[in-house]
Amino acid sequence: MEEYIVSARKYRPMSFDTVVGQKSLTTTLRNAVRSGKLAHAYLFCGPRGVGKTTCARIFAKAINCMNPTADGEACNECESCKAFNEQRSYNIFELDAASNNSVENIKSLMEQTRIPPQVGKYKVFIIDEVHMLSTAAFNAFLKTLEEPPAHVIFILATTEKHKILPTILSRCQIYDFERITVETIVSHLKDVAAKEGISYEEQALAFIAEKADGGMRDALSIFDQAASFCQGNITYDQVLADLNELDADNYFKMTDLAYDNKVADLMLLLNDIISKGFDGGNVVTGLAAHLRNVLMAKDTSTLPLLETSKQQAEKFKQQAEKCSTTFVYRALRILNQCDVTYRASSNKRLLVELTLIEMAQITQPDDAPGSGLCPKRLKTLFKHIASSHSTAAQQVAVGNKPLLRSDRPTQAAAVGDGGTTTAATEKRTAPVARPKLKLGNLGTTFSSLKERKEKQMGEAVEEVKNKDENASFDNERLEFEWLSMCNRMPQHMVGLSSRLKNVKPVITTFPEVEVVVDNTDLLDQINAIKGRIRVTLAMSLHNGNIGLSVRLAEPKERKPVLTRQQRLEALQEEYKPIKMLRELFNLEFS
Repeated sequence: MEEYIVSARKYRPMSFDTVVGQKSLTTTLRNAVRSGKLAHAYLFCGPRGVGKTTCARIFAKAINCMNPTADGEACNECESCKAFNEQRSYNIFELDAASNNSVENIKSLMEQTRIPPQVGKYKVFIIDEVHMLSTAAFNAFLKTLEEPPAHVIFILATTEKHKILPTILSRCQIYDFERITVETIVSHLKDVAAKEGISYEEQALAFIAEKADGGMRDALSIFDQAASFCQGNITYDQVLADLNELDADNYFKMTDLAYDNKVADLMLLLNDIISKGFDGGNVVTGLAAHLRNVLMAKDTSTLPLLETSKQQAEKFKQQAEKCSTTFVYRALRILNQCDVTYRASSNKRLLVELTLIEMAQITQPDDAPGSGLCPKRLKTLFKHIASSHSTAAQQVAVGNKPLLRSDRPTQAAAVGDGGTTTAATEKRTAPVARPKLKLGNLGTTFSSLKERKEKQMGEAVEEVKNKDENASFDNERLEFEWLSMCNRMPQHMVGLSSRLKNVKPVITTFPEVEVVVDNTDLLDQINAIKGRIRVTLAMSLHNGNIGLSVRLAEPKERKPVLTRQQRLEALQEEYKPIKMLRELFNLEFS
């Protein structure tokens, strides 16, 4: 049976003409061979599998060729070329710096540079993965690299140029290898398939090229694997099954469902994907890459940035016409945030589901009722407080209209039994109907304002819109929604918001909630918006029957205000390791 050789080795280029995807670079090297203007050190850098070591070998062979062609290629007929082809050349040395990175290895290599070549013009030393050399090895190599013998040429190859010392870089001619494009890889795979007698679907080869991420060696390895799995007929579906990759159509469907606010269908599709064994994190990164392509397809100038087949590029273009730019921007930001927090999440599937739900709400109108699985955004009544703040500052509450500020009486002089205002006040505000006042009780008093606030509280209860909802909740969920409510309060209520964050609501008898405060000022402020707080909690907790009571703390319930030293002592008593740490190291806390 004939020995099997993988395609990456079998079809490895043996001349500059057969190198794929590096035309400008190979042209420069051929011109150097043809003109004889050779540097003493070269550095080939670039990603894996793009031909760095291959070009180094071809270049070394051409340098030592006794009869190079007019194009700067090796003749393959002289003794030097034959020796190289038969792997018995004594003029070309290869060193893997990943496993030979010590000072002794470099010193041994430097000893060989003293001996001139027996056949050919130069001794060529190819050092692969040169960035793996230790600092001491680099220093030992530096002197020889700076002033090498006339018959020595160094070719260094690396995937991480930034790890090489600047003193090394400054002594080399640097060649940066490019990532090979999808079209170039597909074209080469077609040639290999034709030589091997393998049939294929072009979409399958395009997927293999995308999976290779610019590396020809990776593409040929995946090609061999697919050819073995498909038994000589490479199809797109079989390649997906062999590599256990998710079909790109799923990403198109997920994007369409999210844009159309179809959360339920999106959850079902995600469940189907995960049930097939795909990881949620890979789904998120794949969807983010998909949306990046959609964004690139929105402009004809960025279409070349799509590293995919022409058929896929057309599908991206069609979806880009449907999806708004704002949707794509926000979706990418949401997916990126999920990718950042995915590893640390204890419930990864829930994180992915919430991410997709949030995506599906981007294009949902603000006043839409939601999909049933998650509301759009909780619209608290504090929004109405913010909108009516300027009106409340200029008028006094009359009848059943609420007073939303600090309820200070208007400073208007009451005269006679009609309570007329000054001329300046009449110019500033429109005349309003006033209640008739009895003698001895002129103007608006704080007691009357308090009565109006109590009446407002009774009216606010009627504003609950979700009385049919009766979801259960616990104290932990209640505290979370309470803090969320405080964070959403308007800017002009930031002081009250910070004080409410220090208040801890508790469930007395479900669904009754009690709030205990330490002072009468805060009690009055909460009572002024008590109805609105109840409506907000009813909406966020999905329970329209929730009750809210506010009372002043009894003397025994009030906690003393501790100094910093007292808080530190209490913390040490609660957490014994802190006390032990302080005593062990004789620490002083402040």
